[in-house]
Amino acid sequence: MKDHACDEYIKTLPRKRVAAGVLLRDGDDRVVLVEPTYKDNWEIPGGVVEADESPWSAAERELKEELGIVRRNMPVLVVDYVTGAPDGMPEGLLWIFDGGMLSAEERRTLRVFDDEVRSVELLSIEEAVKKTKPSLARRLRVALTSVLDDKRTTVCCDQGEPRKVLERLSA
Repeated sequence: MKDHACDEYIKTLPRKRVAAGVLLRDGDDRVVLVEPTYKDNWEIPGGVVEADESPWSAAERELKEELGIVRRNMPVLVVDYVTGAPDGMPEGLLWIFDGGMLSAEERRTLRVFDDEVRSVELLSIEEAVKKTKPSLARRLRVALTSVLDDKRTTVCCDQGEPRKVLERLSA
């Protein structure tokens, strides 16, 4: 039998939303954006991480559902902490995974598979940031910079701004 004090403690734990998206690009460094049917701003392919689902599984699932594209074991490019918003959106952790380059076939057949997505486009980063919320625009720039610099390291951000990480000094 579970301890009552433990149950009460669990009730006090904070709840955060978690979302996972995928950065896909072509040889001209254009990025894939999708136009949702349920909101004005465009997004990268992805969505909310469901209960008992990992962020990486959610990214794989959403990419397949929205665009019919299959990617596995994608590296993490960005993990961004965002505060709650005035519109009631709760604070959260937002992940961007590196979906890599689209193949010639994927570019040729790029289309929508999901009723929640109106359209899909390949856009330059400057075009993309005009269609997204500022917070996603900042995350997108960080993610694209990471892959173009060939660093492919995970960048931790606060509100889309990279955190300064102190390097450990060896003794």
